[in-house]
Amino acid sequence: MRPGRQGLVSAARQEFAERGYAAASVRDIAHRAGVSLSALYYWYPGKHDLLAAILDEDLDHYFAACRDALAAGGETAAEQLAALVGATVRYRVDHPVRSSVVLSEGRSLQPEQQAAYRRRLDEAADQFRTVIERGVASGEFSTPYPDDARRAIIAACNDITQWYRPDGAIGVDELARRYADLALTIVGASVPARRRGHRPDLTSGSDRGLCAGGHSGT
Repeated sequence: MRPGRQGLVSAARQEFAERGYAAASVRDIAHRAGVSLSALYYWYPGKHDLLAAILDEDLDHYFAACRDALAAGGETAAEQLAALVGATVRYRVDHPVRSSVVLSEGRSLQPEQQAAYRRRLDEAADQFRTVIERGVASGEFSTPYPDDARRAIIAACNDITQWYRPDGAIGVDELARRYADLALTIVGASVPARRRGHRPDLTSGSDRGLCAGGHSGT
């Protein structure tokens, strides 16, 4: 993506996060990006197309983070679940604007765009579903409600965008550890499986803080 076009996408993302899709105007987006309205319409026929491009880019970014975490996270179901949770926690902490738009503005897409967006959200959820079902089948996880467990874990991770603050008392490493532990508890992981899920390299990264609040998403 050319710098001008990328700047336009970044400006639109920020406008949508700050004002909401409905209140953000194409004129304000173009002004924020430092481009003309004609340039905006050259790249994107309308605001819906800008939103679709943003959601696609941000979901690509999230999937890449998950792939990297899974590749480094070990082979057991517990290790893979902890890796997915850690990647999602870190993504919500490190990319609050991207996360906010992905979690809140998909409803504003046109019907055909929304169908593609929902398929990608299903793909994200399927990462967790596959790992949890494998853990249940292997005996690592004992939950009788794997779908409910998956929804609870994803909702808890997504909720981070609503209450996280960078000046809080607990760093992102500890947050990722706690959420991995909560996820393994929810799926009924055995004690040995939980120990395997807490490999030291699953929570490496920068030290940031948090404070309390609440909300959940997909």
